[in-house]
Amino acid sequence: MGDMFERTRLLTGDRGIQTLQQSRVVLFGVGGVGSFAAEALARAGVGFIRLVDFDVVQESNLNRQLVALRSTIGRHKTVVMQQRIADIHPGIQVNVFSEHYRPEHLQIEGEFDYCIDAIDMVSAKVDLISRAMERGLPVISSMGAGNKLDNTRFQVTDISRTHTCPLAKVVRRELRNRGIAKGVTVVYSEAPVVEHRDNPELEQGRPPVGSISFVPGTAGLILAGQVINDLLSRGMEDKEKTNGYTK
Repeated sequence: MGDMFERTRLLTGDRGIQTLQQSRVVLFGVGGVGSFAAEALARAGVGFIRLVDFDVVQESNLNRQLVALRSTIGRHKTVVMQQRIADIHPGIQVNVFSEHYRPEHLQIEGEFDYCIDAIDMVSAKVDLISRAMERGLPVISSMGAGNKLDNTRFQVTDISRTHTCPLAKVVRRELRNRGIAKGVTVVYSEAPVVEHRDNPELEQGRPPVGSISFVPGTAGLILAGQVINDLLSRGMEDKEKTNGYTK
């Protein structure tokens, strides 16, 4: 019997495991994208994770969210995810804020190595990105994963180079209004939007957002993968600097 990181260690070495265990990540949004990102962070061994989300599990979440089970309907997504992570690796510290994103609040306070934005609301997303950049906190943001059926078209790039994605277009504009034209890493999809011509909600004037099991999760795993690889790279750079100093 080995430990849970024996296969990860074959890729990262002991130094990589140690780097991740010492890393601290704050994640906003624990839905279809964020729940997969949170679990990937936990299974890689990130030592401290803060989860921020106001929402509770609903039946409509069952098609795509890791936190959504019949047994968890009505419970806060942050708490469900916290308990899920504890069942994966009880040594990870998981701190939760079961509330809306709140500017100037303690949600983003503390020493963090990375911020993951998986929020749906544009105003909160833009404000979070802006504040993270002001603090010098590395941030990666998820653009739209709704109304898509092709999960092979996700890209990691700068916000200034996005196209096709309606959410990215709005976020680009709002960030430019704040003086931020580039320098924000995002995960976005080049896949075309799927139109719901036979959806009765269209006739009622509400723009519905369709979703499916495999698209948001793909975005979440890419977010986590980018963060984990960046943290590992930093750990290697720190090791090289230390070795250079001690020689």
